[in-house]
Amino acid sequence: MTPPTHPVYTKLESLGITLPEVATPAAAYLPFVRCGNLVFLSGHLAKKDGQVVVGQLGDTVTTDQGKAAARLIAIDLMGTLQAAVGDLGKVRRIVKVLGLVNSTARFTEHHLVINGCSELLVEVFGDAGRHARSAFGVAQIPMGACVEIELIAEVA
Repeated sequence: MTPPTHPVYTKLESLGITLPEVATPAAAYLPFVRCGNLVFLSGHLAKKDGQVVVGQLGDTVTTDQGKAAARLIAIDLMGTLQAAVGDLGKVRRIVKVLGLVNSTARFTEHHLVINGCSELLVEVFGDAGRHARSAFGVAQIPMGACVEIELIAEVA
């Protein structure tokens, strides 16, 4: 078990973040798959107080609200990553983040929305949290969610 002084857990505690348990998949997929030293996390929807954060960026959701939703997803992703490897101290690097933003055709700030996830990962993991990334708009996300993010991590 990781000692409470491990830098990742110390940082989470200082931010007031408690990692959630892995959510039960809503369809026919696994929440994560490990292949060698890589862990692939399935897409996570933005949730607050157990409810999906719904809406469309550029219509009913602002960029700042979308960014906050992406930050919530980062917390869920870290909870799933912990379940996958048993200890976030084993994370060598966040390799890739893929962000889907439910947006209107005129919305162009997808990158700013997904920064909510990316910035928290760097804050928690330091340089190991810096990652490659794609962020783009889609016409709809399951359950009307405003944001969905998946992640790939390298672990020990």
